[in-house]
Amino acid sequence: MGKPTGFLEIERHDRTYVPVDKRLGHFNEFSISLDEQAVSEQGARCMDCGIPYCHQGCPVDNLIPEWNEFVYRGKWREALNRLQSTNNFPEFTGRVCPAPCEASCTLNLFDEPVTIKTIECSIVDRGWDEGWIKPEIPMHRTGKRVAVVGSGPAGMACAQQLARAGHKVVVFEKSARIGGLLRIGIPDFKMEKSLIDRRIAQMQAEGVEFRPNSHVGGNVPTEKLIKEFDAVALCGGSELPRDLPVPGRELKGAYFAM
Repeated sequence: MGKPTGFLEIERHDRTYVPVDKRLGHFNEFSISLDEQAVSEQGARCMDCGIPYCHQGCPVDNLIPEWNEFVYRGKWREALNRLQSTNNFPEFTGRVCPAPCEASCTLNLFDEPVTIKTIECSIVDRGWDEGWIKPEIPMHRTGKRVAVVGSGPAGMACAQQLARAGHKVVVFEKSARIGGLLRIGIPDFKMEKSLIDRRIAQMQAEGVEFRPNSHVGGNVPTEKLIKEFDAVALCGGSELPRDLPVPGRELKGAYFAM
């Protein structure tokens, strides 16, 4: 535990927003990050529970209490290493994840939860600013080739892990741009697309090849993938919406979100 009495002494503070009249003039992100000292104080609120329910809430199994403590103690690089051990793209999740970890936080039972999402985003943003995040080139190549179908967050994470294991990875994306829903489903004010481009550049340096305008089953025959690659990872998202038969569904203005 970073500070045993932190949750008793420190109130929750989160990112704020640029005034409305300012943000109306652009489509960029408009949240205002906490400074280093404020983030450190928020990390001190973590109770390091015997059973950390934030782990149960986190879909990628982030080691949340551990990097909270590192941030509180000013060990930002150690916090980044711990964060990246479970999460390939914390700058994505730190911006667009609905943060079920915070809903699961023990403090949320009787107080305000730890600002886990903000701390996560602060760690990775500082990692980029300090130049700590670099391409991770594998020491040895396996000679195996893997095709990854789909370049959304699942496909990108899959491709990066396989490349770091030493495999030759080719990502096939049917759209003209790489990123899937990260690119076309999330508005810039939530997450600017330069963040995706930065990760793509890192992955290319790690040996990942991206092929946009490559529709597997369309202009790229499936037989070609099976023949030319040792394995194929299917990471495409669903493009068929599921209807919800509830009262009012027929009303004007009710649309599928995805």
